[in-house]
Formats: sequence, C-alpha cells, structure tokens
Amino acid sequence: MAITFTKNETFNGTRVHTLPDPDNEGETITETITGVRDIEVTFTQDDPEIIHTRMVNVCFEADGTTYDSDATDARIAEVAAGVAHKIAVGVIS
Repeated sequence: MAITFTKNETFNGTRVHTLPDPDNEGETITETITGVRDIEVTFTQDDPEIIHTRMVNVCFEADGTTYDSDATDARIAEVAAGVAHKIAVGVIS
C-alpha cells in the first residue's frame, strides 16, 4: 500500500485563478493571488486505487522567506504517510 505524490503546481508564492466572466458570456476573468504558502498535491495509492488531492503547506528556510524545496518534499512525504493511514482506516476512500 505505497502512496506516491505529484505536486500539481510549482511554488512561487502566487496562484492564478481563472473564473467565468459574469458580464461576458464565454469570456473569463484571471485573478492572481499573492502571499500563497501552500501547493496542491495529489496522492495516489495503487491497491486499491485511490486518488486524493489536497493542499500542503510549503516549508521555508530559517530566514522565513526563502522557499525550501527539500524540506517541502519531506513535509509532503509526512502528509503522504498520514493519507496512507487514513486510507487504511477508511477515512479516505
């Protein structure tokens, strides 16, 4: 029951949302959000096949402003262990 993960976005502190334009049918509005401190991650288990997507907080170096990719990967691995446990007890299915 191994869990793998995929980062669905690259962290840069911003996130772009595209929404339908309520005033112009068929058009969209793009909004950039700043100060983002998490990324979307998809966790996958093969047997039984379960796919679970959630947001995971990123990690920063001691200065509090420099993104730490290695620490973030370790954090995601910790979350993956929790996801595996929740699958095992039936909370995530």
